[in-house]
Amino acid sequence: MGNCCRSPAAVAREDVKSNFSGHDHGRKDSVSKQKPPITVLNGVPKENIEEKYLVDRELGRGEFGVTYLCIDRGTRELLACKSISKRKLRTAVDIEDVRREVAIMKHLPKNSSIVSLKEACEDDNAVHLVMELCEGGELFDRIVARGHYTERAAAAVTRTIVEVVQLCHKHGVIHRDLKPENFLFANKKENSPLKAIDFGLSIFFKPGERFSEIVGSPYYMAPEVLKRNYGPEIDIWSAGVILYILLCGVPPFWAGKCLFVEFPCPL
Repeated sequence: MGNCCRSPAAVAREDVKSNFSGHDHGRKDSVSKQKPPITVLNGVPKENIEEKYLVDRELGRGEFGVTYLCIDRGTRELLACKSISKRKLRTAVDIEDVRREVAIMKHLPKNSSIVSLKEACEDDNAVHLVMELCEGGELFDRIVARGHYTERAAAAVTRTIVEVVQLCHKHGVIHRDLKPENFLFANKKENSPLKAIDFGLSIFFKPGERFSEIVGSPYYMAPEVLKRNYGPEIDIWSAGVILYILLCGVPPFWAGKCLFVEFPCPL
């Protein structure tokens, strides 16, 4: 986790700088040719996130975003900030994906089973999603630590997962990436509330609408996704796979050989 105390703005600035390294960055004419910073969030004024929040250590990172611990300077509340570097948003589709993620998190009602979004803002270098902090770690890590869950414990976790699926579908959203890594515990207690996170692959849908884009994670991906003809039912498949893993400690499908290393191989 090197350089974990750098702010997301600083990291984004480094991303931008590296994008121009080795391309006559000392010449004035090269500066004039740089494109103006893109605007991702419509109707949201650009602001320096560090004026409102004290940004601390890194909590995790994904393909597009880095999540940091942050503190509200006014209330001292501990929060999480997912910062998405604009340098990595190379296409119009990438930009639209971020807009949709923010729109979905704002659209879904506040619920104890879904991490809440406090605000979304941006500056010239990054988009910042300030969210509720979950300090208890991933469901995935607890499965690995336990080996597997008892039926009673698995039932309690599955109840939360099903509630998330029901809530999303009721409000016209398919999550499309349900997996133990995308469920966090609010705290480190054994009976901690469990919350769904990461709506980066989620999408709005209307009754009867079908989709063809292949997205998700291999372990939990429904066959309909690979057939490029699916709807909200794929979330139910993923929930079923998670339940199997909770009870058995290994995935139900291995495709004849072990392609991954996250779980102990039964072969």
